[in-house]
Amino acid sequence: MVVEQAANATGTQDGDDLAGAFGVNVRRRREEAGLTLEQLSLRSSVSRAMLSKVERGEKSPTIGVASRIAHALDASLSDLIGAPAGAASGVAIVMRKNDRPVFRDPETGFERHMVSAAPGAGGAEMIVHYLPAQVSTGLLPAYPPGTEKQLVVLQGTLTVALGGITETLDAGDSLFFQADADHGFANRTNAPCEYIMVISRRT
Repeated sequence: MVVEQAANATGTQDGDDLAGAFGVNVRRRREEAGLTLEQLSLRSSVSRAMLSKVERGEKSPTIGVASRIAHALDASLSDLIGAPAGAASGVAIVMRKNDRPVFRDPETGFERHMVSAAPGAGGAEMIVHYLPAQVSTGLLPAYPPGTEKQLVVLQGTLTVALGGITETLDAGDSLFFQADADHGFANRTNAPCEYIMVISRRT
């Protein structure tokens, strides 16, 4: 079997590098969709001024803003962050830890690490989330119908808000849910929380 290292447009970037790559991808997807900034603003409920700053790489969006932009563009957050290229048939793809595309929320310190070396292969992608103590993602927008999420907590305690209910999960606990409703993740403890999430989309 041939093994290749995953191509990665952004790597584990910080600050301006991440903001620049995200902004370039947002602008490219917006222009491909034939949308003006005003139209994208209406679709995403993100102000035109914020969108303009994001596209120019002047502002790193929070996870909530980034998610709304991605959904409005009919894209995954991984697409906009800079996911590695998919695997060709019969080829194994390796992505080293230092090459992970990483999204960092500038306000909360929340981190979203893409760990799928070939995202979308088999209709799924795998993410590692880090929530610092007393940090919440806030409510994230609903995914298209047919999108499912399942997660397992590696350390700490995670509270998941979904459809008006909450579930509290400790290390080793897992959860499956349909992601076609607003949902959010919170760490209400004084210790960090880490969990693996798999996002799958039925076609």
